[in-house]
Amino acid sequence: MAVYTEVSDEAVTEFLAEYDIGRLVAFRGIAEGVENSNYALRTTNGDYILTLYERRVAPEDLPWFLGLMEHLAGRGIPCPRPVPGRDGSALRRLAERHAAITTFLPGVWPRRIQLAHCAPLGEALARLHLAGEGYRPERVNGLGPHSWSRLLEASGPESDTLRPDLTSEMKKALDRILAAWPAELPRGHIHADLFPDNVFFLEGRISGLIDFYFAATDLFAYDIAVCLNSWCFESDISCNVTKARALLRAYDAVRPLSPPERAALPVLCQGAAMRFLLTRLYDWLNTPAGALVTRKNPIEYLRRLYFHLEARDEHAYGL
Repeated sequence: MAVYTEVSDEAVTEFLAEYDIGRLVAFRGIAEGVENSNYALRTTNGDYILTLYERRVAPEDLPWFLGLMEHLAGRGIPCPRPVPGRDGSALRRLAERHAAITTFLPGVWPRRIQLAHCAPLGEALARLHLAGEGYRPERVNGLGPHSWSRLLEASGPESDTLRPDLTSEMKKALDRILAAWPAELPRGHIHADLFPDNVFFLEGRISGLIDFYFAATDLFAYDIAVCLNSWCFESDISCNVTKARALLRAYDAVRPLSPPERAALPVLCQGAAMRFLLTRLYDWLNTPAGALVTRKNPIEYLRRLYFHLEARDEHAYGL
């Protein structure tokens, strides 16, 4: 469930008076996502998405996120475009929360990943990376490598309640990853969370890339590693090399990967697996009973990490 803040029809009607997008027709909560409260909004002008930003999103980062989305949409990337109010500002307040309205994107996210999804994803990711050029502000990746030791420490000994010796196992792997982490690879603005539920398809083509609230300025190839982890493993957590190859080749056809990027794929995939292992572990241990957020099992990413630790080079991913 992704409605943490309830909003009345009267409040939305009053909020819409600040815009030139028509009168309220329909309004309902969207029961997906974990970070913010999202509502499907229909006015006499069409369909939109209303987002109320909850406490896990830093307010000072919101102008950067909205600006990046505007920049990318203006360069042909199918992402939500912030809708400004009459005063020209897209970021506003509603129900004691920062809030924004964005354009609605048609399509559905794939519940079961097929090979046919992977090449369009690779192409779209490469186009997103190229389109980000020219957006001058930078944003540090708050969940990048510098944060992982802190996240591991935050979970503490309680990690071992999920699996014996999990803490020491993760620390050993993390030390190895950080020691090998590449620094001098091509970088720019990345999505950093392009999981299947953030990609819409319509008639076999990608119709929307959404949820840019983890976006940051970081290594392009790290963004690829996030996608390899989230799109190319089967339900038994085996890596589908055919899917990985399709994703990587499609990406490479738009933005060619450099030899150092190819060589770094194993450690980047290790890092991406570690990032989601650590954040899921923290949420698993700290989400109170009865919370609206559905906890995700961190062990799935531990098993992905095992695969990446055994990978010797880019051939493990089909290149």
